[in-house]
Order: sequence, then structure tokens, then C-alpha cells
Amino acid sequence: MRYKKPILYINILLIAIIAADMTIFDQTFSTSLNLLFVYGEDNISPSHLQCNTKYPHLFSSALRMAILDSMQNGEILVTDELKITQAQLDAEIRKSPQQLQEQLRNNAFFVLEKMAIEKLLAKEARVWATSKKLNTTKMKEDMLIRNYLQDLTADVTVSTDEAKQFYQSNLEMFGGASFEAIQAELKKYLLNDKKQSLVETYINDLGKHMTIKIDEAWAKSQYAKAIDNPVDKARRSGRPSLIDFGATGCRPCDLMAPILEELKKEYAEVINVEFINVRIHQILGERYGVSSIPVQVFFDKDGREVYRHVGFLPKNKILEHLGEMGVTK
Repeated sequence: MRYKKPILYINILLIAIIAADMTIFDQTFSTSLNLLFVYGEDNISPSHLQCNTKYPHLFSSALRMAILDSMQNGEILVTDELKITQAQLDAEIRKSPQQLQEQLRNNAFFVLEKMAIEKLLAKEARVWATSKKLNTTKMKEDMLIRNYLQDLTADVTVSTDEAKQFYQSNLEMFGGASFEAIQAELKKYLLNDKKQSLVETYINDLGKHMTIKIDEAWAKSQYAKAIDNPVDKARRSGRPSLIDFGATGCRPCDLMAPILEELKKEYAEVINVEFINVRIHQILGERYGVSSIPVQVFFDKDGREVYRHVGFLPKNKILEHLGEMGVTK
């Protein structure tokens, strides 16, 4: 089920860019777009500590290899390409609906990542436009990025065989619908997935030799706020965790509810089982790349994500994945 996500001005635009005009069917498959930069370790000075070493799980995408440093003049992020100040971050948060601003302030690192990605992509898009001899004088930045990514993913296709193979491997997601009935929509969704993967790879290469610095005082103050939620508390508990992102009133989500309650009782001393209502915890859902619900995310005892599933997941399948993680009663 597609749930209505908050209209955030900080969004990277990539989902809309490469998945526009798609009708999503109930219990459909979706792979979230996790934008990853892989920063070259050769550029990291031994005298600087990686942010995620001192503050685990604070950053999980573009800034996950950022290093800590002391900054001045209100700067909280610095690279060779850009600088972002606290004032700029605050202004970005104020662009979002009032009811979401407190959640965003408590997850300001998430906003910072999106800002950094947008600015770096905008620079690359301008280089592309110049190479194509395009007149971008009157073109807004988001449209420039949109055109750039559309060009980048223009040659991606999905064959009928690919769609049929996915359908046959995930029959439980389609509620008995025939392949012929959902073929067109399934192809669109798989095409979106392939385009997302291509963009991920591109951004990995884009940041491979880039050093990103985060203000240490800012990271320290942000960390306490960022981990004060059920998901991060579970990830830091030393136990494996099963987190179900969903919402009440969503049919497959409601079907998951009794299964989660059973697991909570049966594995009370072994794993964490949490339900996150994404209509309440909207930014937390954004942080974890949730675009369709329900989503079940499995974390190992060290808080690392090991498996993710979109749609209804039967109890026997959950137990299989827990078994693969070494979980026993």
C-alpha cells in the first residue's frame, strides 16, 4: 500500500524524478532509494575520527563516512564542493509544514544529508548541461537535476521475462492477481528499481574520493536527539530486532499486527519487535527509506540491517529469516 508521505521541501526529488506517474497496487514491491556515497579512506586524516565511529548509525547514506572536525562561523558541514551552515539548515527545516518541523529538528542530520546530496547533484547537473550545450539560464535547479537523472537512466529497460521471474518468486505479494493483470504496473515498478540502482551506483562513484567534514560539537548535540526513538533504541540494545513500518487501516499492515504480537510474546527475551506508525513518525519512516507499507526490517545484534521486505510477510517467513540470523527461543 502506498501511504501519503509528508510534503518535504528537503526531499531529494529522485523518487519523483524516476518514478513519476506510477500507480502503486496494494502489497506491491518497492525497493527504497538509499543514496550512498562511498568516500575514499585515503583522504581521511588519522587525526580525525569518523562520525559513525563515535556516533554509530547517526549517518547512513551520503554522510556515513564523514569525519569530525571543529568548525567556525556556524558551519556544520564542509567539503571541497560546498559548505552548509546551521542557519541554512534551520531555513531548510522552516520550509516544511509546521507540524513536521519538530520531527525534522530531532532528525536534523537527515535534513543535512539531503541538502548535501542536492547541492552535489546540482553541480554535476550543471557540468552535464554544459557538455550538452543546453541553455539553463531560466531552468530551476530541481528541473535541471530531474533532466540530468532522466538522461542518466534513459537506457534502462525491464523485459517481460524479468517481470515474470519476479512475479513467480513473490506470488504472496499480489493477492492472487494473474501476471497478465499486473504485468504493466509490475514492469513500471521494476524499472523504477533498476533506475534507482543505477543512480545509487552513480552517486557511489561521485563521492568516492571526497572528504566530508562534520562539526564535532553539532554531531554530539544531534546524536542524543537522533537516537531517541524506538528504532534506534532497539538497534542499540545488543539484541536482534524486527521493525515493522506501517499504519493502522492499511490491510496488509493490519494483517501483520497479530503476528507481531505473537512474536513479542514468544521471543520477549531474545529479540526486539517494534511497530512504527509512519503516519505519526513520518520523518522516522523517511529516514529508513519507507515509501510503501508495510515494511519489515531485520537488524542484527549490532544494529546492522540484514534484510528488508515490503508487503505482508507470513509468520513462517519471518521465522525463517530470524533463523538465518541465528535467533532461537
